[in-house]
Amino acid sequence: MRITRVLGAALLALGLAAGPAAADSSPSPSASADDDAPTRAGTSFRTAAEIEQGERATASGSTGDYLYWSFPADTGQRPTVKATVKLPARHGAETWQLDVYDGLRRRQACQYGAQSRTAAPDAGSVELACVLRTVRGWSEPWANDPLPGTYYIRLTVVDLAAFDLGQPVGAEVRVDSKDIGGAAAVDGSLGKPLVPGIAVKSAQEKEGSKEAVLSSFGRDGWSSGWWSDRWVWTGIGGVLAALAGIGGYALTRGSGRPSRVPPGA
Repeated sequence: MRITRVLGAALLALGLAAGPAAADSSPSPSASADDDAPTRAGTSFRTAAEIEQGERATASGSTGDYLYWSFPADTGQRPTVKATVKLPARHGAETWQLDVYDGLRRRQACQYGAQSRTAAPDAGSVELACVLRTVRGWSEPWANDPLPGTYYIRLTVVDLAAFDLGQPVGAEVRVDSKDIGGAAAVDGSLGKPLVPGIAVKSAQEKEGSKEAVLSSFGRDGWSSGWWSDRWVWTGIGGVLAALAGIGGYALTRGSGRPSRVPPGA
């Protein structure tokens, strides 16, 4: 009986000692969304690092490098691209520029934002921003309107002292969008979103192949359809116009036969 009690006490002591160790070895909480964002940038359109809207991507490079990222934008969205460049000690001022291109590699104009800025020699960082125009559902072939598809970000220095070329820098970029909706919607729709590999996908569909879609984001059908809230406002406007017509007719028709007209007329 005494041996049984001694063994039970020993096992209890071992269990209490192993408890904190087991708690210490428990898995850490899952990583946040930004931890999955890319930590390096591409050096050309073809090698651009893919990011999603709402992610904060980081990269390291040197002054004089071209840093590229790509992101998707859909109809009715107005993307806002922000970039922060962390600068080392240097000899003179530097001018950095942020450019955005669409899926056809056409440079898109910014509605507003500091697309290009000059950092003083003692500045530790420089912040850039570009608010694009609202993405349209369709456009004329000769126009340069933003269309749904892949967009490219290019960040580089455009003016610096020769002694500062090749200095290490760090960059952060983030893309957010505001859903404008019917306020900027237009009639018509784009046949296919402007993403890389869409021509190859179309050829495969004609041949009856079912291979994976060769797009930069590996999925199909992400672009919105024909519906927009313009249909709702158009219907409301039609109902109001009909009610206004009925009310105007009721006010102008009068009570019937004018009193000044003789009965036998």
